[in-house]
Amino acid sequence: MKYVLQFLIIMVFAFIGELLNFLIPLPIPASIYGIVLLFLALELKIVKVSDIKETSSFLIAIMPLMFLPPAVGVVESWILIRQSWLPYVVVTLVSTVFVMVVAGRVTQWFIRKGNSK
Repeated sequence: MKYVLQFLIIMVFAFIGELLNFLIPLPIPASIYGIVLLFLALELKIVKVSDIKETSSFLIAIMPLMFLPPAVGVVESWILIRQSWLPYVVVTLVSTVFVMVVAGRVTQWFIRKGNSK
């Protein structure tokens, strides 16, 4: 029952993210709204880490499985993609580096902020 409750908490934030995505006309994915709201709830101690720890650890552990359907879709669409594979590779590399740099900078900012307390 504990896992169901933890999963329900996570799904409530995902649902609120879907609602915000429907109500706010910005090009931001619903999952981003949900994850930001969950982060804020954790930071403001509305939700404790212990309230979602086991289920979130499980979801992170199975995350590689979530990439299988998109990978199969790319393989299935290879006939359409093969003429323009270079732009796909360039966009993938540039966006990966960009995300890594931004994530690293944000992490460093939070670490510095935490050390200054």
